[in-house]
Amino acid sequence: MEKMLAVVQKAPGGAETMEMGEWDKPQAASGKLLVRVMAAGVNRADLMQREGRYPPPPGASPLMGLEVSGVVEAVVGDSAFQPGDAVFGLVEGGGYAEYVLMDEALAIAKPDGLSWVEAASLPEAWMTAWFNLVVKAGLKGGQRALIHAGASGVGVAAIQLARFLGAEAFASAGSAEKLAFCRELGASQTFNYHETPAFGERVREWGGADAVLDPVGASHLAENLQALNPDGKLVNIGLMGGLKAELDFGRLLMKRISLIGSTLRPQPLAVKSELAGALRDLILPALLEGKVRAVVDSSFPWTQVQDAHRYMADNRNLGKVVLTLFPMTAAA
Repeated sequence: MEKMLAVVQKAPGGAETMEMGEWDKPQAASGKLLVRVMAAGVNRADLMQREGRYPPPPGASPLMGLEVSGVVEAVVGDSAFQPGDAVFGLVEGGGYAEYVLMDEALAIAKPDGLSWVEAASLPEAWMTAWFNLVVKAGLKGGQRALIHAGASGVGVAAIQLARFLGAEAFASAGSAEKLAFCRELGASQTFNYHETPAFGERVREWGGADAVLDPVGASHLAENLQALNPDGKLVNIGLMGGLKAELDFGRLLMKRISLIGSTLRPQPLAVKSELAGALRDLILPALLEGKVRAVVDSSFPWTQVQDAHRYMADNRNLGKVVLTLFPMTAAA
């Protein structure tokens, strides 16, 4: 079996457990493109997988990395893509490597005006935002969305998506710098969750939220219910604030609130394909027209993957963190 370089682990743990090593090079198959990776996005899911708390689904690569940009190396059979095509998209895993398999249904042609780093920053954040705000919460123009962790990769996409849909965006973050950044992206109201733990009433004063996108979980539950309008939807996408909390069923019933738990990675290919279509057909044109933007905080050579993970774990990023796998040109 031909080998390639990859970020590998001998055992789950901290950032120091990651190192450069050899791995079996994947092979193109029917419906799956072999892509030479130029850049790979870093996500909270990667940190959780590294720690042993988010195992990949059956059949997926055990290597980290859920989104990449790169060059098609090989195809099998009839394909809309050819070797040499520049693409980006979501992958099941394995993005922290020289080569990765990408389902053709999830591959998006990379425009020349989009850098490798920018392209790699888009799939996970924008597809997560679309899946949860549009598909799950049904957010529409004229409504209001509360976006927690507004300066995160998903947060910056969600704020922009809400505005793109004609909705109003509220955002929370953990510092004055991040709050200013959220307002720059289009959030009309913001609050520091460290300073305003009882944020529900404040959001109600702003008109309340019709949808809440929350990666925090337990510690935010009661205030999220307080913040929501009648028939509002709380979509939980993370557990950074704990696993268990007391639920006020009276408030849930009286407001007719929907509680929705959501993860993107285990979704079937058909669902991910629809999300990739929304990114390709709606978000990408808006990005190229300057109506929304790719928000990259920083890029790290993949040999510095430990530093990239520590940087994200410390919540230092405003937007996406990306690994670069090969020397970048001036256009990158």
